[in-house]
Amino acid sequence: MSTKFEGLDETGAAPRPEADPARPAAAPAHSPAGSPTDSPAWLPATELLAAYARGDLSPVEATDAVLDRIEAENPSLNAFCLVAAEEARAAARASEERWRRGEPAGRLDGVPTSIKDVMFTRGWPTLRGSATTPRDQEWAEDSPAVARLREHGAVFVGKTTTPELAWKGVTDSPLTGVTRNPWDTAKTPGGSSGGAAAAVAAGMGPLATGTDGGGSVRIPASFTGIVALKPTWGLVPHYPASAFGSLAHSGPMTRTVADAALMLDVISGPDPRDWAALPPPAHSFTASLERPVRGLRVAYSPALGRLAVDPEVARVVAAAVAAFEELGAVVEEADPPLPDCREHFHILWYTGAAKATEHITGERRDLLDPGLREITEEGLRYSARDYLTAMATRMAMGEAMGRFHGEYDLLLTPTMPIPAFDAGLEVPPGSTDPRWTSWAGFSYPFNMTQQPAASVPCGFTEAGLPVGLQIVGPRHGDALVLAAARAFETVRPWAHLRP
Repeated sequence: MSTKFEGLDETGAAPRPEADPARPAAAPAHSPAGSPTDSPAWLPATELLAAYARGDLSPVEATDAVLDRIEAENPSLNAFCLVAAEEARAAARASEERWRRGEPAGRLDGVPTSIKDVMFTRGWPTLRGSATTPRDQEWAEDSPAVARLREHGAVFVGKTTTPELAWKGVTDSPLTGVTRNPWDTAKTPGGSSGGAAAAVAAGMGPLATGTDGGGSVRIPASFTGIVALKPTWGLVPHYPASAFGSLAHSGPMTRTVADAALMLDVISGPDPRDWAALPPPAHSFTASLERPVRGLRVAYSPALGRLAVDPEVARVVAAAVAAFEELGAVVEEADPPLPDCREHFHILWYTGAAKATEHITGERRDLLDPGLREITEEGLRYSARDYLTAMATRMAMGEAMGRFHGEYDLLLTPTMPIPAFDAGLEVPPGSTDPRWTSWAGFSYPFNMTQQPAASVPCGFTEAGLPVGLQIVGPRHGDALVLAAARAFETVRPWAHLRP
């Protein structure tokens, strides 16, 4: 059984980047983690809960450790736009007392958790990275995923940064500034759930909520070396309804697959405020993790038939795909029958942005991110016929992928064709295309088709930047995707590695 990641040296460490005066002095070196018990901040939720049950650790100790990490790391990473230390400590003390009585409130009681700042959180402002959002509101309601986490005793430590209205695949905004990657602070963590990914990767809480309308949990998971799942659309209820419509999914962001499954068990299921939410899952995702990969029919598409992929990324992902053969899957190189849908995705995305900003008028529009302003103006030029044509493309893609999964149980691709690039930019330096979709061609097609898709860490570039493997399943195949991710994790473990 191999446990060595591509791009790691023989000690298990990612290569240290060459000295570069253009990089901030805070750019981290990379090394394997020490003992998993050296700080509770680095323990996955499953291990925290087991330690609470044994009495070896308290939620107060775990929360204090996470808050210490936030105090130390957030100034350089800008992952959190709100930190509620005293509220978190009070919640942790209440959890500690419940555990002392042997009466935990739910499946996540006492686990430090962060909330992406597009989800309503009772008592906290939800500004969505926008200077146009009035802060002086009642803020009396939780979004569905937040409500379920609260019911299960999660300790909320704060809210994580997002680009304005979660509109792009990197994380910076006029309101909160630039969020940075824990593996190299000169680089972006991706987006739009970039603050959530940076928080999880840097030990600032094992669980984080994310949203994904075109790759927004998978992009930052790939760039920061964590796990993320975009579930089947409707599995995790969404409220308020997204202006991006049925492109938008909510999902877990964690360091381990078991944590992602546990979190999905908690946040999935219907909510009366989401008219399109799916029924409760028939089975626990956690209980399904040990499903074997042996005998599964797996398609591997290195480039979806048309995308340019960085050679280092291609090499690392190809080595990861070989692990599925080791596990007994039948792997065949095959491209899914997907068209180049970028133009149609833009129609849906840009009209959604136009809808989301229609209430912002006059001089207040000058407060918007310039790129967001540009796409809203383009969105206003599309017709109803354009929109319906894009929706017809979606339906054809969904049918094609349904047929494809009649032949293949899973599809493997790179999550991203490139490693993380410079923070504060929408596209890599030198790009002739100004929009983030130019480099996210592996992610947004599966928002168009509403399929479950996970990103799991699979190695590093020579510069020490993480690379992600995308695992795509048929609609409603979330348990299969998580089981495959877990099987890969057993032969190519990553949770002991940290920035």
